[in-house]
Amino acid sequence: MAHKSLSRFELEIMEILWRLGEASVREVQEAIHERKRPAYTTVQTIFARLEEKNAVRRTRKIGNAFLFQPIITRPSVYRRMIDDFLNLFGGSATPVVAHLLETGKLTLEDLKALEEKAPKGRKR
Repeated sequence: MAHKSLSRFELEIMEILWRLGEASVREVQEAIHERKRPAYTTVQTIFARLEEKNAVRRTRKIGNAFLFQPIITRPSVYRRMIDDFLNLFGGSATPVVAHLLETGKLTLEDLKALEEKAPKGRKR
């Protein structure tokens, strides 16, 4: 399913919702670290945006609170973000992988492990 890009804060909300499976605005707001916890109305606004983007849906109502569930999956969001990022480099992963290797964030052992996991027909 094609969907719009998520902002950093929307992604943070989605991470909490993916972890909880189903939650109210209040539950998600309280799951955010206290030091950077936004107001309830701010989280409520983000949920409205996520609904517009077809990322979440209301599942049921308990009292005055709606419960929400993710519609989009974590892997689909990550794939989209990675593809968008690679498009900045003309679609090539080479500059990104080179940077990760140079900074030590990716090791040759990591690459070998990834190569072993790669589908047989997809090695280059």
